[in-house]
Amino acid sequence: MKMKILIAYDGSDCARDAIDDLRLAGLPEEAEAIVMSVADVWLPPPSSYELVESAFEEQIRASSEKTRERAQLAVEKARDMAEDATARVLSNFPAWRVSATACAGSPAWEIIQKADEWKPDLIVVGSHGRTAIGRFFLGSVSQKVVNEARSSVRVARRTQGDPSGPIRIVIGMDGSAGAEAAVRAVAARRWPAGSAATICAALDLMMVPPLEHFEEFNEDERAWAEKVVADSSEKLRAAKLAVSSIIKSADPKRLIVEEAERWGAHSIFVGARGLRRIERFLIGSVSAAVAARAHCTVEVVRADR
Repeated sequence: MKMKILIAYDGSDCARDAIDDLRLAGLPEEAEAIVMSVADVWLPPPSSYELVESAFEEQIRASSEKTRERAQLAVEKARDMAEDATARVLSNFPAWRVSATACAGSPAWEIIQKADEWKPDLIVVGSHGRTAIGRFFLGSVSQKVVNEARSSVRVARRTQGDPSGPIRIVIGMDGSAGAEAAVRAVAARRWPAGSAATICAALDLMMVPPLEHFEEFNEDERAWAEKVVADSSEKLRAAKLAVSSIIKSADPKRLIVEEAERWGAHSIFVGARGLRRIERFLIGSVSAAVAARAHCTVEVVRADR
C-alpha cells in the first residue's frame, strides 16, 4: 500500500519549509498526499438566525449572512493556498498523487478530524504558523496535533541540507513500543548513501532508587539500555545506515535536543509515548517537549495501529 501523508498548510514561511523539508525525510518515490488548509474562522449554520426571537430576526439574518460570506471567502482563499502548495509538493515529488482540500474551523481540530477520517501514515505540520500568539493561550497548532492525533506527526523546521546528500538522524530510545516504532520508521525509509543515525538512550535520574541500591540499579539499567540500543542498531544497519549511540544519565528531553544540536542533525525521531505515561499528566511527554524545543525537524512516531 502507498504511504498516505496529510500536509497542513497555512501559507506561512514555516509551512513552505515543512513541504521542502520532506525531501530530507526519506519518503518513498510514490505516495498519496492531501494538502489541507484551514480558514481560522467560524462558519455559521444557515438556520442559526431562526433560533432568536422574531424582533431581532432581520438583524441576526443580515449579520449571519455577512459572517457566512466572509467565512466562505476565507475558505476560498485557503483552497487557493492549498492548491498552490500542491504544486510545490509535486515539484519535489512528481510521482506522488496529491490533492488539495480546505475548510473553516479551528485549524488543529480540523486537521485531527481529517486525520481520523482519512487515517494517514504521517501528518506534516510546520513548527509554527501565522497565529504564533496562540501559543500563549491555547498552545500552537503543531503541539495540539502532536498531542492529540492518532497518526505519526512530523513537526518541520527549516533545515539546511542537500536532499541527495547524507542525512543525520537522532533517535530517542527508552525501550518503549513508541521508541521501537520510531526505529522501524527510520529503518523503512529510503535514505541517501552515507546517511547516519545516532541512538540516544537516557538513564532518567528521576527514576533512581534509594541511595543504598543506586550502584546495583545503575549497572542493571545500563546493561538493559545497551541491549535495547544494540537491538535497534542492528535494524538500522540493515537499512544501510551508519549507527552510533550515546547512553547517559540525563534528562531525556535535554539529552535528545542537545545531541541533535551538537551533531547538526537534520531530524529527530521519537516515540509518541514512553515507558512512563504518567509523565504526560505531570510535566508533559518527552516527545511533545522535544518537538517544542528542538532546532531541527522532529517526527513523533506512533506505534502501528
